[in-house]
Parts: sequence; C-alpha cells; structure tokens
Amino acid sequence: MKALLIIDMQVGSFKPYTLRYDTLGVIERINKLSDYFRANNDKVMFIQHDGTKENIFLPNTADWELLPELITSPADYIVSKSANDAFYNTDLHHILAKNNIMELFITGCATDFCIDATVKSAVSKDYNVTVVEDAHTTANRPHLNAPKVIEHYNWIWSEMTPTNFKIQVAKTKDLLLCLVKNKGY
Repeated sequence: MKALLIIDMQVGSFKPYTLRYDTLGVIERINKLSDYFRANNDKVMFIQHDGTKENIFLPNTADWELLPELITSPADYIVSKSANDAFYNTDLHHILAKNNIMELFITGCATDFCIDATVKSAVSKDYNVTVVEDAHTTANRPHLNAPKVIEHYNWIWSEMTPTNFKIQVAKTKDLLLCLVKNKGY
C-alpha cells in the first residue's frame, strides 16, 4: 500500500498565494494525485504544522486550516506536527505501520524545510520515497529564488546515497502515467 503525504499546505503559509512559487499549479497537481490515490484505495495524509510553540499556525485558527482549493475526503488522515520533520513526535510512523505502508509519495510546502526534513527522515526509516518534483513549493530566499531552491533540492534527493531504497524524484504527469500503466512506481 502507498501513501501520499501532503505537507503544510496551510492558509498561513500562503499569505498571499504569490508568496510561494506556482501555488495554484502545485495545488492542482496535488489534487490530481490525491484523486488517484483515493481511487486506488491508497492513503492520503495531510500533515499540518502546529506552531503553538512559535505562536503561529495555532490549531483551529484560519492560518492552521488547509488551503480551501485542496480536495479532501473523510477517509484522509490528518497528522499534526510541531517540527519540520513530519515523523518527529507524531503518530505518522504508527499510522503507516498500522496500514502496512512502506511507499511514500511526498508533496507540499516548504521544499527546503518540512519537505526536506521529512524526506530524509523517511529514508532513514527505510521507507521507499518518491518526491513529486513539481508538487512541492517554497518561497524566495534571500540568496536564492524559489525555482532554484526547488531545483536544488530535487537534485539533492535524486543524488543521495540510498539506504534500502533510492529516493525517486518524478514529475506528476510521469508519475501518474507510470502508476496507471504499472499499478506501481
């Protein structure tokens, strides 16, 4: 079984929507992927940052809520996290184990923080990881614009020394073609 992780796609991270690179395109691609995962009885998991210790993204506030354009289902999982790594002090690993999931497809925000920390944590826990190269985003940084940050991290992940599995980096359209054709990636 597979899981699509959708990390930190919360209102507070996208004020305004132009703050993050290709926001609407990323949302559209995440929605396509989540539709596919649900239709194939795989899991969709939204990871929401609880920033209580930083006094931001407080649970049940507008900033904490998922972006309204994201398609959700009552069967989706919601995992609350308080650090960049979605596994750190959360029940994510337990939920994945309970559902016999070892294959993760990672999307969301922000490429250079929560996406990167979660990718590296998942690999060290021996999950088979695919980063969806055009379904994660970030903001411009003082020294590098967002497209270059995204390009840089996609390259890093694709070149990392494998643990039990090499990290795969794939565009949404290629990933969906492969999943439909082979019923796997």
